[in-house]
Amino acid sequence: MLNPVDSYLVRSAAGSILTLEDGSELVDGMSSWWSAIHGYNVPEINSAITTQLEKFSHIMFGGLTHTPAIELAERLLDITPPPLQHLFLADSGSIAIEVALKMALQFWSAQDRPEKNRFITIAGGYHGDTFATMALADPENGMHNRFNKVLRKPIVAPRPECAWDGKDYSAWSSSETTQQMNALNKLLQTHHKELAALILEPIVQGAGGMHFYNPNYLISARKLCDKYELLLITDEIATGFGRSGKMFAYEHTTAIESVTPDIMAIGKALTGGTMSLAATITTKKVVDGIAADGDGTLMHGPTFMGNPLACSAANASIDLLLASPWEERVKRIEQELQTGLAPCRDIDGVAAVRVLGAIGVIEMREPINMREIQPLFVAQGVWVRPFEKLVYLMPPYIISSKELKKLTAAVVAVLSQLQ
Repeated sequence: MLNPVDSYLVRSAAGSILTLEDGSELVDGMSSWWSAIHGYNVPEINSAITTQLEKFSHIMFGGLTHTPAIELAERLLDITPPPLQHLFLADSGSIAIEVALKMALQFWSAQDRPEKNRFITIAGGYHGDTFATMALADPENGMHNRFNKVLRKPIVAPRPECAWDGKDYSAWSSSETTQQMNALNKLLQTHHKELAALILEPIVQGAGGMHFYNPNYLISARKLCDKYELLLITDEIATGFGRSGKMFAYEHTTAIESVTPDIMAIGKALTGGTMSLAATITTKKVVDGIAADGDGTLMHGPTFMGNPLACSAANASIDLLLASPWEERVKRIEQELQTGLAPCRDIDGVAAVRVLGAIGVIEMREPINMREIQPLFVAQGVWVRPFEKLVYLMPPYIISSKELKKLTAAVVAVLSQLQ
């Protein structure tokens, strides 16, 4: 075994199990940063990649195209609402957000309103590690604060303090609604002439703190964007493809009132966690707006955009997801996370326990010592990777009840031991 402060060497992975070089097995609670929703070594995805590899692994996606990309576009537009009907295939989640930002900037520039070139976001968000996306993170507590002096700051609205349990849509009182939306309204009223778009993670704030907020906030934000002429960008990179219990997290609003973003970014689980691929999906309004200056060319073109192997993996992953009882699986995981993590509420040092879909979160009162806690989880036979004050689980959808029980029991045992 390597020194516990070092990385652990993985020999193989299959289903929900990671096998280390020494032969020990770990139940994976992270889905490789939330992406491996079908688990590992998936025959259908492997076969799709191998079949495409025998034809060609890559061609430039400029003046040329290929069947896997065309088929992927059709699949994605089939599972998103009709207003979202144009897409850009990107390399990674961070790049998909960069493309979304560029779309918004080009949209307003083509309308001869170049002054609308800033963004507004909500505190506690996280949108990636590239230069423009770093600027959108929490300026004080985010992981990129060492770069603050050189990043162009967005306008930051308060974090939505309307916690949601995934069930009670009416739990957000009228007074809370007024207070929460007045803060955002005031910022938009003051800055709307310079703002291109509001960007946020719908319903679930991921790496910025794993907070779940009431869908009513998103509905109100959509209306304010329309009122003040801003585009709404939703970052579904972590939440897309069923993680929150809906295919996309913004769909939680449909129980109250339908909301559709102007631009949506997806990634992570798009290929089932096998290869890097993401997409930025937008509306005809945005595409026509970008073309209003007579050019219409989106100014972005990475070398490996639309990679055929990645597109083939994505097609297989989407087909596998849609053919599976994924909603029932996520619901089962949600129920078992609620039961299994409930004892954490009685542990000293635990501030909160939250569960939504296939997301289980334990928020500690103090930051976690990674060098201390990581080997304790490995000794329990599980792979859990906490950060800051959070111990969280985002297991593959195919995880068995027995494996999930081992994960939650390990979390309870390790946190109890530390306290």
